[in-house]
Amino acid sequence: MSSSVIFDQSRLRAYDGLARLCEYSGETQSWCGKLWSEMLLDRELYEAFVYYLENHSFSEKLKCEGYSLTDCYVWEMEQDNLRRDTGKNTDQCNKEDMVLHAFWTMAQMRKSPEKYLKKMGRWGIDQSL
Repeated sequence: MSSSVIFDQSRLRAYDGLARLCEYSGETQSWCGKLWSEMLLDRELYEAFVYYLENHSFSEKLKCEGYSLTDCYVWEMEQDNLRRDTGKNTDQCNKEDMVLHAFWTMAQMRKSPEKYLKKMGRWGIDQSL
């Protein structure tokens, strides 16, 4: 009797995509592993990341308290602009890193929405409009 092992390589491809983005963006393997863990714990976040890898754009299906990944990305860009004290998006901004941090922010927001609602509201992203 022989047994066949069926192995779904989609998770390997997703992890490889994440690892490559992290390396390109200058993120550590440790940080990459933390984001991967968040994705494995949240199926919708994982699916949104796979969508990003396949389309190089955000799926607008995933939301938390009305905020999408695009909102998280814009917020991350604003945070980067403030850290650099530029007031605008410059060539030094690592957009792929902002994408990764948008996924991280969404993961954290889904766990503690009230904390992120305060942060994002303070920076002018108002979902009531």
